[in-house]
Amino acid sequence: MKQILLAGAFLVATQISFAQNIDKLINPTEVERIERTLASDDMQGRKPFTPSIDKAADFIAAEFKKSGLKYFTGLNSYRQPFSMKKATQVSASGSLDNVALNPDNIITVTTDSLIDITEKSGYIKLVLDTGLNLMQVANQAIEKNQPAVIFVGSSYAKVFPRLKRFKGQTFDSKSPVIFVLTDNNPATFSFTIKHTISISSLANVIGVLPGRTKPEETVIFSAHYDHLGIGKANAAGDSIYNGANDDAAGTTAVIMLANYFSKLKNNERTLIFVAFTAEELGGFGSQYFSGQIDADKAVAMFNIEMIGTESEWGKNSAYITGFDKSDFGKILQNNLAGSNFKFEPDPYTKQQLFYRSDNASLAVLGVPAHTISTSKMDTEKFYHTQEDEVETLDMNNMAEIIKAIIISSKGIISGKETPSRVEKMK
Repeated sequence: MKQILLAGAFLVATQISFAQNIDKLINPTEVERIERTLASDDMQGRKPFTPSIDKAADFIAAEFKKSGLKYFTGLNSYRQPFSMKKATQVSASGSLDNVALNPDNIITVTTDSLIDITEKSGYIKLVLDTGLNLMQVANQAIEKNQPAVIFVGSSYAKVFPRLKRFKGQTFDSKSPVIFVLTDNNPATFSFTIKHTISISSLANVIGVLPGRTKPEETVIFSAHYDHLGIGKANAAGDSIYNGANDDAAGTTAVIMLANYFSKLKNNERTLIFVAFTAEELGGFGSQYFSGQIDADKAVAMFNIEMIGTESEWGKNSAYITGFDKSDFGKILQNNLAGSNFKFEPDPYTKQQLFYRSDNASLAVLGVPAHTISTSKMDTEKFYHTQEDEVETLDMNNMAEIIKAIIISSKGIISGKETPSRVEKMK
């Protein structure tokens, strides 16, 4: 009986210590300190390929260093650098059955400086049927990464110029895909297309807290630290897109989680804390990261995006995207049972948020990777505006959300709970 009483007293003391520790480390004052730094005018909107994104990366790395995090595998700093390629068209000419084409009717997605081909060059030839989704077909053709010529009928003339969006930055070497606006299905064709190739550098910021007994199994906490930079001034004369909610708020959470768990030192699985770059450009930071880890050993991903405002249920609540894709959400809900906080399924399923944030890069590989957010995506009036400022955020509620992530993740971090896998994208 005495042993039972002692054990009970120890458990109570541990719980009290845990509560005091979490309130000491996760509080509105610390939330505001980090938020005001990341979303300050001095950061100039944290746009990729600008000095401001480097300044933000330096700040995040310094916070990871204070927490005593280790470097990610193969790195000698907290930065995970990678290069982006961009092809700028210099000239384009082509002919179909020896009839010259208007250069405006040729759009090429490539990382090659010169394309000089004919029908004998081994390119896949595809004639797009009416009624298909042009952008979807184009994306599939590009991802297949095989040289192709796609003849697009005039019924797509209005949307054809939208294919230029695929000509943006990429870190992969892509096989050329040539889109041609024509109603012909030519027997012969030839194209000569020239580009200049520029290479720019970006970097994710990563820190690692090794697991005690299951170091090979990883749990990822992530957010993106880039935003939109500087644009045209609004009516108030403000030209800086500070991105306080999108996504300095999520990055703040990742920094605070790193500090908290590094102080606790009881994680059995390895914890990876990562701030992604270039989410606003198409998720390039998370795409690169996903290629550098063993996705089969990634047990879960807590991606945190836009938690600075109240959810549609009010305070002490947030939603989880892709709730039906795994039992990740149910595990979090069970661990919050009896608390004042609630995690709900994503109420904006028509907007397909599960595949619109950095979690998608790992979810397609089968990782239970989900985004936690409070953003009211149908009415969030400051989304992608210059008014997304620190003053619009609720620091107290943010602190409670971060605490809820800590409490709800305890079983996954301890190795006692493992979410079911997401079905891999074919």
